[in-house]
Amino acid sequence: MAKQNETVRWGVIGLGWFGEIHADTLADMPGIELTAFSTRRPDRLNEVADKYGVAGRYTDYKDLLADPNVDAVSITTHINDHRDIAVDALRAGKHVLLEKPMAPTVEDCEQILAAAEESDGLFMVGHICRFDPRAAMAKQAIDEGKLGRIISMHARRNLSKAIGEANLDKISALMGDGIHDADLMLWFAGAAPVSVYAQEVHPGPCKYPDCAWAMMRLDSGAVGVVESVWHLPNTTPYTIDARMEIIGTEGALYVNCGQAGLEIHASTGLSTPDTMYWPTVFGQRFGILRAELQYFANCILRGRTPDRITPQESRDVVGLIVAAAESSRTGQVVRFESRS
Repeated sequence: MAKQNETVRWGVIGLGWFGEIHADTLADMPGIELTAFSTRRPDRLNEVADKYGVAGRYTDYKDLLADPNVDAVSITTHINDHRDIAVDALRAGKHVLLEKPMAPTVEDCEQILAAAEESDGLFMVGHICRFDPRAAMAKQAIDEGKLGRIISMHARRNLSKAIGEANLDKISALMGDGIHDADLMLWFAGAAPVSVYAQEVHPGPCKYPDCAWAMMRLDSGAVGVVESVWHLPNTTPYTIDARMEIIGTEGALYVNCGQAGLEIHASTGLSTPDTMYWPTVFGQRFGILRAELQYFANCILRGRTPDRITPQESRDVVGLIVAAAESSRTGQVVRFESRS
């Protein structure tokens, strides 16, 4: 295991689109050495490993977990693979950064939690929005009492049809993106859900619904509405339309995470590229993902348990989203047992 002032030797399990973004971000971060990759596709494995000069190449993730040259892993696989890989990684004593959502069911999350509690490795789920300075400063303002008691929250996080069609056979808009804002609402309010009612719309050709609205009541008395639609026109110039309104008894705040701050008017049309989450500038990745990965690396190096988000919080928001999906299927309000 890595110790203070040493390098964290990092492996990436899962080399899809986001796995490569993890690798690209980690590649030039100080104090981190990319040492191993794993994916089931040999051609893809060699392609990405050659790009970053990584020697450890495994088509079976268990072989990567047996590699003594790996201290920490990013798990960037399909959500349905999260439980088994995370449990195995924790049992192998690795530090584990598991991309959100933690797992598809609360029961799966509980198995990961049990493995984390018994492991020598640190564990965190990558809820990137908690590392967004806009959301973090909103949390700071709320904790300072600038809004009084929160009474209402509304968020939208909407994407194009093209992004939806590329992902909706793997995950729903509600679980894929709505979980971001549901988590932020629970974090901002410091409260637990009492009930949730949701409706989904399924206009597209993929397995999961493209559109969802979920309304939750919290035990603090606040209400929150999460809107997640992966069906914007493909001509939409921005990558994501993500905004949140928080109203309290003494004030309000507005978070705009869709505003890129850059418009490019080219002969092919208008675009507003990502400038915050994981942009590449002069060949180097920076942004919020980098901050999240650096935070976890610092926790490893300092032997400090991550607390920006806890595994229990990651489990609880999965429970909320699963309940919202159940509400959509049944048309009924889903109520939660009281937290004690």
